[in-house]
Amino acid sequence: MKSKSKSNLIRSIALHGLLVPLAIIWLFPLWMMFVFSTMPDYGIFSPGIILTPSTGFMDNVRNLQADTNFIGAMTISIVVAVVYTFLSVLLTSMAGWALARYQFAGRSGVIGIILGTITLPYSVVVIPQFIMVARDFGLANSWVALIVPPLFNSLGVLFMRQAFSMMPGELFDAARVEGVKEWQIFLRIALPLARPTMAALAIILFLASWNNYLWPLLINSRPGMMTAPVALGTLIGLTRVSWGGIMAGAVMLTAPILVVFVLLQRHFIAGIAAGAVK
Repeated sequence: MKSKSKSNLIRSIALHGLLVPLAIIWLFPLWMMFVFSTMPDYGIFSPGIILTPSTGFMDNVRNLQADTNFIGAMTISIVVAVVYTFLSVLLTSMAGWALARYQFAGRSGVIGIILGTITLPYSVVVIPQFIMVARDFGLANSWVALIVPPLFNSLGVLFMRQAFSMMPGELFDAARVEGVKEWQIFLRIALPLARPTMAALAIILFLASWNNYLWPLLINSRPGMMTAPVALGTLIGLTRVSWGGIMAGAVMLTAPILVVFVLLQRHFIAGIAAGAVK
């Protein structure tokens, strides 16, 4: 027992000796982002290496708010990300349920098409999507244009299909024998069982919407409809770049995501592990 305990201790020390430097390497850019957010615009070009924060963070925040109304842009980003995540998780769950539990003509073809769309780069579809939404439907500069077009997520559909495929079919057959309707089986039995997978998918989709820059930039031209990443992009001008404001905004965008991930990492890891085991 003592030799086994000693080997476990050595293994733990070796593992921490490997992971701690990797964690420092990963955290160092985040720390430097915070340090730069406390400096004036020219501080980022300082010839020396500065590792300690200064006292100008609130000045940069005030300048950022005056230049971009960043608080309003963050509010728009929060609303878009929350609504998008809820609707996308619901729709991908419905599609995944249908592909996992129902047999219909062309099912394999639909799955193949969904798999094929994952290989397409976003730049291939963004221009046709913009023309359809802005010109044909006239939805530019609207909440619908921000939220609805990106709702379909191929990875989310396959993710939820895998989760529902792993559930015992006898459970749903027993519910049907008891007279439970199909929509009740989906809402009251399947979705609660898939909660860890849905939590992991929700985190992934929320991050994707929160960090999305290209689509909100294309579909909205009004300053009052800018999301936070787009608002930060406006600080890069032809003659002046507000580096202090950009770094302060980046800190304000990053901090909530880190907090959410730390609080929900247990669900995220459980959902990823559940989707990886067949």
